[in-house]
Amino acid sequence: MTKPILLLATVLAAQPASAPFMVEETGRAFHRLDDAVKAIGDRDGTIRIAPGRYRDCAVQEVGRVAFRAAMPGTVIFDGGTCEDKAALVLRGREAAVDGIIFQNMRVPDANGAGIRLERGSLSVTRSTFRDSEQGILTADDPGGTLRVDGSTFAGLGRCDRGLSCAHSIYVGGYGALVVTRSRFERGNGGHYVKSRAARIEVSDSSFDDTKGRTTNYMIDLSAGATGTIARNIFVQGADKENHSAFITVAPESRDNRSGGLVVADNQASLAPGVGWSTVFVADWSHEPLRLGANRLGKGIRPFEVR
Repeated sequence: MTKPILLLATVLAAQPASAPFMVEETGRAFHRLDDAVKAIGDRDGTIRIAPGRYRDCAVQEVGRVAFRAAMPGTVIFDGGTCEDKAALVLRGREAAVDGIIFQNMRVPDANGAGIRLERGSLSVTRSTFRDSEQGILTADDPGGTLRVDGSTFAGLGRCDRGLSCAHSIYVGGYGALVVTRSRFERGNGGHYVKSRAARIEVSDSSFDDTKGRTTNYMIDLSAGATGTIARNIFVQGADKENHSAFITVAPESRDNRSGGLVVADNQASLAPGVGWSTVFVADWSHEPLRLGANRLGKGIRPFEVR
């Protein structure tokens, strides 16, 4: 029983100490993240990433790949992008990201993201997206789910230069978006969460817009959605491009059913010094939504049909 352990120890010892991207299942370490992803190929694998600041990036074409910081919060991907898209471009069967910081992502079309999810499901935990054009941006995959837990989105978004706006999280035609125990703050334009997913869950999270600049909605369900928005804290700041609502339902289209969407047990307020009034939920779907007991501050009306 000792031979496999000794063999693995020999393999690990043979790897250069400066090769920071290790495939846990094989013990092989790589100098380039993309090489580690390709080594996993169409299998399941976990890449453990040593502490450090990297301008590296990777494209996942196949397989199930987990990108895991050896110590959460010590791995920083700083400005490096693949395909002029993101630090991680993901279109395999499935992916996971744990404990990684993404920052300073900018590309020519102004959609530079920490993660570009093009196909498959993704789980993001204990990660930070900051000071970039987008945090997470997806394409369309009706069978896929994006899950975000315990993560922070700060200093993201833009809506200038005559280009399409960027957002902290922007989900296309996915099956579901699930955001739990996460924080959004310091938006630089666009929305904090913009989603065209058919199903939404945003819970136990905070949206602090007090230091936002030219921001829009906190949650924009562009094409409508079912699901739940519950137990969140929202503060709308004073520097807004659009302050007309906190949450919108189907403002662009009614591609998804919205009947039964639950918005309950949330707390919303205006930042000190804000002089306007606004609406907590603005609805274009004209379907029966389920609004529970939300705690709304002065100047915030519960609901409006548009």
